[in-house]
Amino acid sequence: MEKGICNVSVAPLRAEPAHQSEMVSQILLGESVDFLETNGSFSKIRMHFDQYEGWVDTKQISEIPEADLENRKTKLITEPFRFYDSGTGKILISAGSEIPFEHEIEVVPATREGIAETVKMFLNVPYIWSGRSFFGIDCSGLTQLVYKINGLSLPREAHQQAEKGRVLDFIEESLPGDLAFFENDEGRISHVGMMREDQKIIHAFGKVRLDTLDSSGIFNKELNRHTHKLRFVKSIF
Repeated sequence: MEKGICNVSVAPLRAEPAHQSEMVSQILLGESVDFLETNGSFSKIRMHFDQYEGWVDTKQISEIPEADLENRKTKLITEPFRFYDSGTGKILISAGSEIPFEHEIEVVPATREGIAETVKMFLNVPYIWSGRSFFGIDCSGLTQLVYKINGLSLPREAHQQAEKGRVLDFIEESLPGDLAFFENDEGRISHVGMMREDQKIIHAFGKVRLDTLDSSGIFNKELNRHTHKLRFVKSIF
């Protein structure tokens, strides 16, 4: 199976092989994929990081031999954004991108403190459906990307993330880095946010924002109402 890596700062992953098709996720610079099939100028790929599948403009993915991919050394970008010299010019890349790096990198174990600090840097980033970068992000993209920056892997969608970890009996037990999940009118998990101290929550709703969580759900002071119905809070650690 042919392999590839994303060669642009953010590549849209689409439901169908067309630029007009719904964006279902995004691939960041340096993230690797399997090629599954082609259709015109599009390729269906499976991301190695979270196994998510979709269609991408083939020009935005560079083929790489499997042996080269296995031996590739990369550095994970942890600052919100930075300029990177791609060889054809500087491009602006997001946190979570992976760039070539010649030396071994010491792996630092993830901590609640590190995760809590990382999520704060996304405050006020605009909400974009299916976004997972510092330039625009959705609710599950935020939690997935924050965990990735700290060396941990989460699935792409909120309902998939909800299958991880253990449920807390009371929201008062929650600690920074825990995940809170919310349901829609049909009872399906449709939203996720990350707990902070004092029952505060950071989540993507219009933009990445800080709100209060109580037993009913997220209370938005600007709207003076609850915006999301709580299902449960989970500890992933």
